[in-house]
Amino acid sequence: MKKFGIVLFLVSLVSLLSVHTSYAQVKKNMVKKSAIAKRPPVKKTGGIKPPPVKKIPGTRVKMITDSGVIVIRLYDSTPLHRDNFVKLVEQGFYDSLLFHRLIPEFMIQGGDPLSKYAQQGEMLGNGGDELSKIKPEFKPSLFHKRGVLAAARDNNPEKTSSGCQFYIVTGKKYTVTELINMGAQMNRTFTAAEKKAYSTIGGVPWLDQGYTVFGEVEKGIEVADKISNVPRDENNRPLTDIRMKVEIVK
Repeated sequence: MKKFGIVLFLVSLVSLLSVHTSYAQVKKNMVKKSAIAKRPPVKKTGGIKPPPVKKIPGTRVKMITDSGVIVIRLYDSTPLHRDNFVKLVEQGFYDSLLFHRLIPEFMIQGGDPLSKYAQQGEMLGNGGDELSKIKPEFKPSLFHKRGVLAAARDNNPEKTSSGCQFYIVTGKKYTVTELINMGAQMNRTFTAAEKKAYSTIGGVPWLDQGYTVFGEVEKGIEVADKISNVPRDENNRPLTDIRMKVEIVK
């Protein structure tokens, strides 16, 4: 009987400990849940949309060449040149024409209608005279920094532009000292914006206000660089034809 009482006591003690342990675990879980409930809610960021990208005004054109694609934005501030260029693009005028004149660290030129069926080595650049010339649209803020699109022209005193030929500036960089010296020779003072552009990205400063700038490359300036460095003859025409197809970017 004495042994039985001891066993019964031990069983009761184990049972009591089990209940105590279970209660302690429940209490611990309740404290844990209470702590979790007090935490600030986590903000979800996955559904937040980024702010819309503001598109710079202007009509875009895409030049598809044998060397790659160039996307150009036409300036709204030069409407005569913009509208003329868009009209020719929509007519398919430039399709299959050549970049017929290239000079490294200067520019690439195209748009001569005679280039479409020109023989290899034939000198080009005089086509398009039958088209109406365009009045110059010189703007102080539009200068010949690297990547701009400008209208070619002959040496007419009115500086009217060709009705179809154009060039894209590749250019080179100039130090501020070089620009100051150049300005002194040209009786011109470069603005802060011009100095920054010509010294950081480059361009062709001496053409400013002599040829109308009416657009700029937004994508593909490296394609223009590639074209400007292909082998060429004594007239700066590429030894291998580089053709274009020009489309309006919708």
